[in-house]
Amino acid sequence: MKAVRAGGVRHSDSSIIDQEAELLKRVAAGDGEAFAELFARLAPRVLGFLVQLLRPRSLAEEALQETFLQIWLRAEDYQPGLGSPLAWMLRIARSRGIDLLRREASRRRREETVGQESSRTLDPVGTSRLERNERRRQVRKGLGHLSPPQRACLALAYGEDLSHPRIAERLSMPLGSVKSRVRLGMKRLERLWKQEEPEPGVPGLVEEP
Repeated sequence: MKAVRAGGVRHSDSSIIDQEAELLKRVAAGDGEAFAELFARLAPRVLGFLVQLLRPRSLAEEALQETFLQIWLRAEDYQPGLGSPLAWMLRIARSRGIDLLRREASRRRREETVGQESSRTLDPVGTSRLERNERRRQVRKGLGHLSPPQRACLALAYGEDLSHPRIAERLSMPLGSVKSRVRLGMKRLERLWKQEEPEPGVPGLVEEP
């Protein structure tokens, strides 16, 4: 079979596409090993696409994490008849990348406002906002060490400032599960920030109760 293009990325060999479609089917059933294999196979291609879209590699890497969160949560939505797994994943990546650009633009505007306020007066509220921005940066940096459900909850809590009830609604998840995953995820991140050794295993696929 001749090579086909998905979002500008060459992807050939129907047998490989079939394998990746099967991996997505297993991911939809909650198979963590299939998710790790899919990430190893296609994350470099998705990252390359995101680097072209976003330019700063740091933003591209952040969007990559969010993309694979969505893949984990939405794997059952993939329909083979509408394109290859890579093409489907790149559509998700483009959407997450654009959302990230909008959030970054909004964040910069907020920081500029805080800076202007700080130049006029020593505002403790401005300091609090800066501290929250720093916490968001730390959380985003450590997301790769969390399980996909924990990562999804924390990404929405700190990336989009959603409340626990809003997160539960967005992810179709019980409120108690959201609170538990946020709490456990933050505990794990705090251990990492204290430079404790991460648990063995594939990053992003740690066990959770």
